[in-house]
Amino acid sequence: MFIIGERINGMFKDVAKAIKEGDKAIIQDLARQQMEAGADALDVNVGPAPEEPLRAMEWLVTTIGEVTDAPLAIDTTKFEIMESGLKLCKSKGIINSTSGDKEKLDRLLPLARKYNASIIGLTMNKSGIPQDAQSRAEIAAQIVTSAQEQGLAMSDLYIDAVILPVNVAQDHSREVLETIRQCKLLCDPPPRTILGLSNVSQKTLDRSLVNRTYLAMAVASGLDAAIVDPLDKDLMNSMITAELLMGKQIYCDNYLQAYRKK
Repeated sequence: MFIIGERINGMFKDVAKAIKEGDKAIIQDLARQQMEAGADALDVNVGPAPEEPLRAMEWLVTTIGEVTDAPLAIDTTKFEIMESGLKLCKSKGIINSTSGDKEKLDRLLPLARKYNASIIGLTMNKSGIPQDAQSRAEIAAQIVTSAQEQGLAMSDLYIDAVILPVNVAQDHSREVLETIRQCKLLCDPPPRTILGLSNVSQKTLDRSLVNRTYLAMAVASGLDAAIVDPLDKDLMNSMITAELLMGKQIYCDNYLQAYRKK
């Protein structure tokens, strides 16, 4: 499982404060902690507060790059901010994200090629997020076709079936799992699949429990990657165990420790 740490996001109060005050220590500590906890990459989002979001993104990417060469997922809806972040990435960047709308694909897929970046494609378009798996898979197929036309390798394309909070869209939970399964049939080799996992538990009482249960279910459905909080040890243990039970890890009595040392 490819884990992208979600914690360097201006929606979190400590990160927003660090961005406002230019406090590198908080950002760099979060970067180190997430990598030590098992993250393979780090999501970078300036949040809604900065008066100059482009400069804030450049500061975040540079600040993180001083302590780790980890891949960074540049998380923004603004094209200029996206490109400014990719330019500064020390390792392979990740575009987070595009929808299935043609005009967005036509801008962001060439950007992925230009910077040798991966890209996350959301199964949504101008009409919104479909309720059923079939409609989600149709958007995924459109994204795959556009990526192939641009010469993007399927190993660099992640399809996000867009999970919504279970307390307001409970039926979507099943449809997202089915979408993950259907994405494996779109082409050979198939695109990778990813979820912004924490969305499923927004405003629920037992967020960690909901997150780790759904992550295990998604792993069983073929999920390849997730944007999560790697500092949630119970969640990470559930992911490692789910992969073990799916035959993706070799069993030993201390498999949790073995996974973290690999």
